[in-house]
Amino acid sequence: MVTRKIGPALAAGCTVVLKPAAETPLTALAVADHLARAGAPAGVVNVVPTLDAAGVVGALMAHDAVRKISFTGSTAVGKVLLRQAADRVLASSMELGGNAPFLVLSDADLDEAVAGAMVAKMRNGGEACTAANRFLVHRAVADEFVTRLAAAMGALSVGPGLEPGVEVGPLVSERARADMQRLVDEAVAGGATVATGGELPVVGPGFFYPPTVLADVPADSGILREEIFGPVAPVTTFESDDEAIALANATEVGLAGYVYTRDLARGLGVAERLEVGMVGLNRGVVSDPAAPFGGVKESGLGREGGHEGLLEYTETKMIATQW
Repeated sequence: MVTRKIGPALAAGCTVVLKPAAETPLTALAVADHLARAGAPAGVVNVVPTLDAAGVVGALMAHDAVRKISFTGSTAVGKVLLRQAADRVLASSMELGGNAPFLVLSDADLDEAVAGAMVAKMRNGGEACTAANRFLVHRAVADEFVTRLAAAMGALSVGPGLEPGVEVGPLVSERARADMQRLVDEAVAGGATVATGGELPVVGPGFFYPPTVLADVPADSGILREEIFGPVAPVTTFESDDEAIALANATEVGLAGYVYTRDLARGLGVAERLEVGMVGLNRGVVSDPAAPFGGVKESGLGREGGHEGLLEYTETKMIATQW
């Protein structure tokens, strides 16, 4: 997140002040140290860790020198920042929440779909805004998909990240784990069944949660409406492409989506109808530094990456002259 913002800002000729996430300040400080040793002049890249995010950011946004804010985080906080930005009409880029649908159509290659699901779901242990959040699977292939996905998820090793063979580390906080358990418990109480996981593992210190697959999740379940941000894969079914698209679009956010099908034309048609900023068609990775990254609806404003990401830190000026 740090490099995606500082890089284009510096390339556009801007100095930056970075307020890192309270849970992960050391990475931001390390990046700033690398930049200083690479020759960035003093005062060009400034990192301000704080536990008083509202106070520090409020003071920054009120300062006359600030002309742009770029934020990655929750939709709720993004809305607060946009209200503050309105007072000075600050240019704003917002990379906010996601609720990525993962569509498995009736003709999908299930080997490829499961492999893609593992990448889309488990990158960074599921704590990624582009992570597949809802698995929408055609009823004809749902049982087989759940069986294969549960086997793959259940085989992952959970533990401290530095131990050999570990594939899933802890979540970022106790609150994150508690929210995840609440979503799983509510889904099961509403009729979902646990295909694998669902109970806290017996692991040493750390906020661990097991890779979990939920089958038969009701379409109105809360776990399909909230961003999970962890290693839990809820699966619900559909009968037609139109129904799948309606379910996928039934959310106020729209960052990423995934579609698996053997028919490229069918997949492109579905992808075009998804209300998201990015679609992975028969692939579990959507983001690339050379491509614009961002969402629609309440998932944000603007783009990061590619040429578009650089332009976010510039202003267009037209000069008309009489020769």
